[in-house]
Order: sequence, then C-alpha cells, then structure tokens
Amino acid sequence: MTDTSLRRMPGFGSDNVAGVSPAILQALAAVNDSPAPSYGADEVSARVEARLSALFEREVAVLLVSTGTAANALSLAVLTPPWGAVLCHAESHVENDECGAPEFFTGGAKLVHVPGDRALIDPEALAKEAAYGRGDVHRVQPACVSITQASELGTLYSLEHIRAIGAVCREAGLGLHMDGSRFANAVAALGASPAELTWKAGVDILSFGATKNGAMGVDAIVLFDKAKADELALRRKRAGHLSSKMRFLAAQMEAYLEGDLWLANARHANAMAARLAAGLKAIPGVEPQGKVEANMLFVRLPQNMIDGLLAQGFRFYTGRWDERVARLVTSFATTEEDVDLLLEAALRLA
Repeated sequence: MTDTSLRRMPGFGSDNVAGVSPAILQALAAVNDSPAPSYGADEVSARVEARLSALFEREVAVLLVSTGTAANALSLAVLTPPWGAVLCHAESHVENDECGAPEFFTGGAKLVHVPGDRALIDPEALAKEAAYGRGDVHRVQPACVSITQASELGTLYSLEHIRAIGAVCREAGLGLHMDGSRFANAVAALGASPAELTWKAGVDILSFGATKNGAMGVDAIVLFDKAKADELALRRKRAGHLSSKMRFLAAQMEAYLEGDLWLANARHANAMAARLAAGLKAIPGVEPQGKVEANMLFVRLPQNMIDGLLAQGFRFYTGRWDERVARLVTSFATTEEDVDLLLEAALRLA
C-alpha cells in the first residue's frame, strides 16, 4: 500500500491544474532567444496558421488568444448581432462558466437554451427553436448555435450528431460555433479527423483549445470562413486580446501541434480517465454516472468517502450536480500512480 502521507495528493478538479508539457516550455525558451516582429507578424505565427490549415485540410484564418473565454466570446461576437440569440445547451460552458463574456462581447446578444440529453443539443429541438420568433420584432433573432466539445458533462458530440446540427444551421441560416477547449480529447476518442468533426460537418468557427491539454495559456480561434477574419482581428484588438509578443502564444501552439503532441496528450488523459473509472466501479458504494467518453467522469460517492478523500488532500469538484456526485478530470500529466493513489484511498474509505 502506498504511503500517501509523504507526497502531495494529485488533483482531479480540472485539467487546468496540470503544468505545461516540456516540449512547449522548450519552445517558449527557444523563441525567447532573439527579437521578432510584434502583434503576430512573426514567422512562428505564420507557421502556425499554415499548420492548422494542413490539419483541417483547407485554408483557414487563425487568431491566437490567451484564454478560452476570449476565444469563445470573440467567436460568438462575429456570428451574433446585439439583437441576436446564441442557441446553446443549458449545461454549455458559454452559459455557465464565462461570467457573461458572450453577452458582453456581442454587445448584448441573448443565450437561449436548447434541450437535449447528456448536455448535448437535440437537433429536432434546435430546429424548432431556430424557427421560433423569426421576424418578430419583439424577440431576439436566432443568429448562431454554440456546441461544447467535449461537453461539460464529459459527453461527446458524435460525427453524425454534429452533421445533424450543421444541417439545421444551414437550413435556418445560422452560424455554428464549436467550443473546443477539449477538442483534442474528442478527436482522440472519436477517431474522426479534425476536418470531419468541424467544417465538413457544418462548423463555421472553432475555439481550438490547448491550455487544458499541455499549453501554458493559448487557444486558437480557427475561422473556416475567412471572410470574417478582418472583423475578428479588429474585435480581438478592441477586446484587449491582441498580444504584442504574439510569438510566445504561437510558439506554444506550434509545439502543441508538432509531432501530434496535442493528440498524444489527449489520448493519455482519456486513458487515465478510463483507468480511474474502471477502478472506481469496482469499489463498494461508488455509483458511476454514465459512460466515460473523454477525460472527465462523474461518480456518486458515499459522503464519508468524499470527506475522507478531500481531507487527505485529493482535489475534485462536488456539489454542483446531484447530491454526492463528484466530478473527476484527468490530464496529460496524470499518471497511473496518481490514479491508483486515489483508488487505494477510496477503497480504504469504502
């Protein structure tokens, strides 16, 4: 049995608690060696746009920002007028975790909820909401749809599901935004290509996350419709998210893409979540809450187990969902030892 008193307990509260991939730290050090043009005019930024164009199998426009909130809010701002509606699930990240940033950056657009099981928008319900109130001067007008991939419940939009939502958007003339802060985990789990899961299925703008998956702090706004690039560039500057030393954001993204580090990190995180889920399932009193699809799992635990694990220094979220339901998230830095430490401690408390 491992002596947990001699080490700091691993954190399962979020993949944000992890550090930075060594390759990304090395890239930051390398780009620091010499001066470079500012505001994105450097060679590294140009290479990143070319690499993302290759990854998505078409020419794209790329704008780097330092946070996922900025990526999401700015993306929605170019798709939605102030009198518009962003159609999203009630459990979406843009609804629950952005402190009103989408409303602020759009100048007042409203987030309108569309139902669906497992935090995933139902395409039939979306079609009804997309048609409701259209042309009525008294109501906000549907302008775009935002889907979270992977969702806030750790579930994934399948390729067929995205295609169905994309078809509704095309029929209704709505833009489609994908909040992909955990896009890498989704790609690793689903096995489809990045192109298939985005623009080929109808996605117009992707928030391509890296911060949760090994970067220090960078997300890319990937525009599949380059016609909106100039407007988005001005919005990014106006919002205070045009970094003068953009090469340090670009260096992170370039290293993230090099050798498919982004996918390797995500596959590892997903595998650690699967290991953790399998171990917890075998412990008396633990009730899994659905299938583990990416790097996030939910389990109902006995209260003494929750209290005991937290008292020992393990970190995870509880209380936001149903009673005694805990959310545990793994990352590229989670080790098998980390997982087994938590499992051993939970078993002792069972």
